Amino acid sequence: MADNTVEKSSDTPIVRLAPLNVPFKRRRQTTAVMLWLVSLPTTLFFFFMSCTIVFFLPWIIAYLLFVLFDIAPENGGRRFEFARRAKFWKWYSEYFPIKLIKQVDLDPSKNYVFGYHPHGVISVGAWTNFATEANDFSKIFPGITCRLLTLTSNFNIPLYRDYLMAQGCASVSRQSCENILKKGPGHSIIIVVGGAGESLNARPGVYDLVLKRRLGFIKLAVRNGACLCPVFSFGENDIWDQADNPKGSKIWKVQKTIQKLSGWTMPLFHGRGVFNYDYGVLPHRRQITTVVGRPIEVEKNENPTEEQLREVQEKYIKALYDIWEEYKDVYAKNRVRELTLVE
Repeated sequence: MADNTVEKSSDTPIVRLAPLNVPFKRRRQTTAVMLWLVSLPTTLFFFFMSCTIVFFLPWIIAYLLFVLFDIAPENGGRRFEFARRAKFWKWYSEYFPIKLIKQVDLDPSKNYVFGYHPHGVISVGAWTNFATEANDFSKIFPGITCRLLTLTSNFNIPLYRDYLMAQGCASVSRQSCENILKKGPGHSIIIVVGGAGESLNARPGVYDLVLKRRLGFIKLAVRNGACLCPVFSFGENDIWDQADNPKGSKIWKVQKTIQKLSGWTMPLFHGRGVFNYDYGVLPHRRQITTVVGRPIEVEKNENPTEEQLREVQEKYIKALYDIWEEYKDVYAKNRVRELTLVE
């Protein structure tokens, strides 16, 4: 049972402590999620600690030179199946839990551009279902090799970049996308379309998407003749709470400034702790259900007009709403309002 199903009342303690007799299985799941959350600072810590040891300096210099000239992030990364299939990720997925649903089978002789919605705070559903085999993506969609794309700047971070690539992640640059789609049948990409801006809308029960002005991934699919496939994760916005940041507020302005300068922003979110259910950075145990929708066939056109792109976008939005209408009463019972395209 989820750890937050009981709502607070006047008689509820300010901080609800986790009982000492929590089963080992659940503790293991919590540990897996915690380790994932600290993967970036942990890899940086080990790198900088290594820099303080003289013996390692020649190797570190050689590694940094390798990183400088490494083109793997622009060519699909360095995917390792043993990393993707690690039992660790099963425990991670079971924490929420997360599940993957397909509406139809996908033809492995084609390429696909998957659009993932909503972004959420950290796109947990996208990571679990597409960067790992926790939910058996390769069995559900045989013949489809999908790479989760992330900011190019992430591949400038020592060690962390190698961790991302081992999971099958690659750069979201245009060159990277086209290189992957040209690898042959079945090679596909998944892009979290809303980006950093949409993460600021991530609140329980709210599904506000940044999509209307997103034409880049549509153009990418049309130029390469790849099918467009909408993916919607119910519950992605439910696992963390976020501080109020209405448009125009001081918090919102600071967050948007950070986004303009760095390409990413930091939602002021909070969840639960390791030993309590009310305060901390761990996500709440709330189910995430990722639905892969019906693909949209597109005609290859290397120089599409904006009007042509808008036509394809309308079909894509309709397919996305079809997913919402079919599953919302099952997996979005706590919704505050209906799916909304805010930008």
